[in-house]
Amino acid sequence: MDYVKAFVVGGILCIIAQILIDKCKLTPARILVLYVTAGTALTVLGLYKPLVEFAGCGATIPLTGFGYCLAEGAKRGVEEFGAAGILTGGLTGAAGGITAAVVAGLIVALIFKPREK
Repeated sequence: MDYVKAFVVGGILCIIAQILIDKCKLTPARILVLYVTAGTALTVLGLYKPLVEFAGCGATIPLTGFGYCLAEGAKRGVEEFGAAGILTGGLTGAAGGITAAVVAGLIVALIFKPREK
């Protein structure tokens, strides 16, 4: 049942993004910023954590989950380091995801050759 919950919640988040692309003519870059900001804001308001507990990876893998990860890391950073944790905590919390994205991009760049369309 956990897989179904993750699939449904992740799918709903993707459907919302697709509707924003189709109906609002938003670019993918703007939706990326909107989703990360929304995930951060919902985490600060205490609304995203229950969704993460319900859906697991269905809520943490999409871009809203990256905002959630940044906000949770900033909270922990403030608890440990005070005001300096505001800046360092988010990056510490999201370091694994950022590293995975950079390494995957490097591997793809080494394997495939860019070409003009």
